[in-house]
Amino acid sequence: MAHASLALQAALKQVSAEMDRQFDLLLAVPGDPRKGLYEAMRHAAIGGGKRLRPLLVSATAQLFGVDRTCIARTALALECIHVYSLIHDDLPAMDDDDMRRGKPTVHKAFDEATAILAGDCLHALAFEVIADEKTHSDPFVRIELSGTLAIAAGPAGMAGGQMMDLEAEKSSFDLATVTRLQAMKTGALISCAVESGAILGRVPIEGRTGLRGYARDVGLAFQIADDILDAEGDEALVGKKLQKDGEAGKETFLSLLGLERAREQARMLVDQAIEHLKPYGAEADLLRDIARYTLERDR
Repeated sequence: MAHASLALQAALKQVSAEMDRQFDLLLAVPGDPRKGLYEAMRHAAIGGGKRLRPLLVSATAQLFGVDRTCIARTALALECIHVYSLIHDDLPAMDDDDMRRGKPTVHKAFDEATAILAGDCLHALAFEVIADEKTHSDPFVRIELSGTLAIAAGPAGMAGGQMMDLEAEKSSFDLATVTRLQAMKTGALISCAVESGAILGRVPIEGRTGLRGYARDVGLAFQIADDILDAEGDEALVGKKLQKDGEAGKETFLSLLGLERAREQARMLVDQAIEHLKPYGAEADLLRDIARYTLERDR
């Protein structure tokens, strides 16, 4: 794990293990004709992945002393949405990828129909998890979590960004449009993760400004780092085919800014993200470490 602090390494390991445990419980395979569907969901959800979004939920919620069960279930719901998006994004009608997280994509390991249904089910399960009283005893907290996640996943967020990404293959986008695309496609769920941690901590909207700024900057820095990895990364480490955006003729931060300017922009965004955390002391060090690691990761 390139250059991650010991605290961040420990936190990632803990969150990854917790997510695998939660998915194992959520996706217990039934002894009926739905067996293949559950196996496909497990194939996509268990093992591998950066688990950045669950970690951001956890790191933010811990600032406010939130119960660990509430954190784990909220993080699970976000990861359900993230995994569903990857399953669908890999389909032949979308990005048409054969590998994800170092193993065959769901439509390759099973078939396209099963992959579509697996994604559909994970989307639905996200809101089933959020709506359960075990996620939070306060129904108003659960409602706000649900609404925030729905906006982040829908046409004003991730799915809208994915549509813009499909259009990018046919159009020439300028920097402002690429920034908006990535703020929706990648940044929306990252922002939702941080916001959800604050919602669990019952932080009022006016008290979340700094955390929202942190999440916005981390999300864009994350995507710039992804663009750099797509051009320079090691496929064996990243676990998927690289350089596809360039082959498809899509404009990216890298193609528009060039390598050095893109690196500098990402560094500036990380510095800004950390500056947003000034009101917090050492309790926010994990969030600071996550921001720095955005640039240092190799996958």
